[in-house]
Amino acid sequence: MMTATAQAKINLTLEILKKRPDGFHEIRSVVQTISLYDKLKISAGQTLEFKCSLPEWSPAKSLVSKAVSLLKNSTRTTQGALIEIEKEIPLSSGLGGDSSDAAAVLRGLNLLWNLQLSLRELINLGAQLGSDVPLFLYGGTLLAEGRGEKVRPLRPMPHMSVILLFPPVPRIENKTRQLYAQLSVRDYTSGQITEGFINMLQGRAAPQGGSVGLYNAFDSAGLNYFPRLKEYRQQFLEAGAADVHLAGSGPTLFTLIRDEVKAGEIHSRLLKNGLNACLADF
Repeated sequence: MMTATAQAKINLTLEILKKRPDGFHEIRSVVQTISLYDKLKISAGQTLEFKCSLPEWSPAKSLVSKAVSLLKNSTRTTQGALIEIEKEIPLSSGLGGDSSDAAAVLRGLNLLWNLQLSLRELINLGAQLGSDVPLFLYGGTLLAEGRGEKVRPLRPMPHMSVILLFPPVPRIENKTRQLYAQLSVRDYTSGQITEGFINMLQGRAAPQGGSVGLYNAFDSAGLNYFPRLKEYRQQFLEAGAADVHLAGSGPTLFTLIRDEVKAGEIHSRLLKNGLNACLADF
């Protein structure tokens, strides 16, 4: 048996550049993996079996089972496995949990089944599963382009605390597709916001006003789309957060704090107000 971790991610910038002829959207995004993670236990077996700590998790709806099928078909292996997932990343939260789980399964089974696939081969397989899967095969601070599947490591972000707020809003089928449908050409940008963030990260530009320059094209659409999300964002601000953004396509909200003590205080206030919040870092 082997264990693997599947980290959550946040988008520090997320720009939508245009709609592509294939129906997808061209994006440019600085992505950061964080210390919140799912834990996977992968054991050899004669057949394929999936178990998860969340009863509502379904293998048929998850990229995990698709990752296993793709790996078996592409390598023609007949080996089986038992995959057990201990979920800490909420489902459909905008944190990439399912994509990260799929990436962890690709890495884990590559070792367990002794397939000897290279990182590039795993990334190519991951891109067939979903736009976010390749970035989790790297981890850290990354630039994602294209549909999100074109990934390049960047200079690491300095250590920061991340406070995540999980609003109690209903789960929505095809959430990301529906959020994209809320956007118009007015929400499209040129990619220069992300370029400026990268310049700051590389030390070629200074932060303005002490801000790290976070941006998410879904911020406005998400606040209008998810029920009561504006109220939860206001409670986040009242707890002491200065800059609150949507995580991916939401509905999770997050803020970054350099001061660990202040981060702990904000997190405690959210919990005292009966909100589901998590303190992480990178």
